[in-house]
Amino acid sequence: MSRRGWVMFAAMSVIWGVPYLLIKVAVGGVPVPVLVLARVSLGAALLLPIALRRRQFAAIRPVWPWLAIFAVVEIILPWFALSEAERGISSSLTGLLVASVPIIIAVLSLFLRGGDRLSPIRWAGLLVGLAGVALLAGPNLIGSGATSGTARSVAEVLFVALCYATGPLIATRKLTDVPPVAMTAACLVLASVVYAPLAALNWPSAVPPAKVLLALAALAVICTAAAFLIFFRLIAEVGPARASVITYINPAIAVSLGVLVLGEHVTPVMLGAFATILAGSVLATRRGRRPAAGPATGPEPEELAPVSVPVAETQ
Repeated sequence: MSRRGWVMFAAMSVIWGVPYLLIKVAVGGVPVPVLVLARVSLGAALLLPIALRRRQFAAIRPVWPWLAIFAVVEIILPWFALSEAERGISSSLTGLLVASVPIIIAVLSLFLRGGDRLSPIRWAGLLVGLAGVALLAGPNLIGSGATSGTARSVAEVLFVALCYATGPLIATRKLTDVPPVAMTAACLVLASVVYAPLAALNWPSAVPPAKVLLALAALAVICTAAAFLIFFRLIAEVGPARASVITYINPAIAVSLGVLVLGEHVTPVMLGAFATILAGSVLATRRGRRPAAGPATGPEPEELAPVSVPVAETQ
């Protein structure tokens, strides 16, 4: 990769590892609907003019029902559930649970027409990854120390991971002709419309603390609007397969920030489970080399890795 590619890759690895920390700070000062509305409305306000200036919205008209479904499973439902979950569990655990997205994508692909057939190595990776998810989530769901609140929060994050895994499958099958900036802006606008009345009913009676306002602003400006613009440039610079590797790095950033900034406690079991999920994800999403038709017609390296480019991914 070029130096610029490495800089953008490092920036995205950090930017999409930060939301878990920011959400944890924000939910301490505002209701969840207000948090989500602030994020989606500010993000829409920043991305909408760019999409309009580029005249990209015409591509949405033929596929608007699929775009609406995509917005529901990629932003509207998971961003609420993710914020609600962090009221009951640490940002570190949240980030580690979201790392199960590649494994869930591999499971879902088994039931889709035209999905990849799993090789023995990918089957092994799938089982290893699922074991890591069970090791991480199990004690919080049915363990002796599990509480109803913790179990609900863990279940909410696993639901978020399912949504994040479903969104890219919709995008790659139904929305490939929609420019990414227009798709993101439209989804954020739709989410703003949905959350405006909910936020109005839950509007705080007093101005939130400064740290909460800063967290909301950073979520919208840096982790949403700026992040997608950088991510699209990263894809153009290094290719979608290399860009998607940030999926494996974001949880480590989330854990590091949770420990260093919030003083969260991370156990050896949590770290072991993350390593297991990571190893399983790499194997389960690995693609074999396609048969070459001739000496110069083999696949490019970018074709050998899975591509998952969610709009809200890992936030």
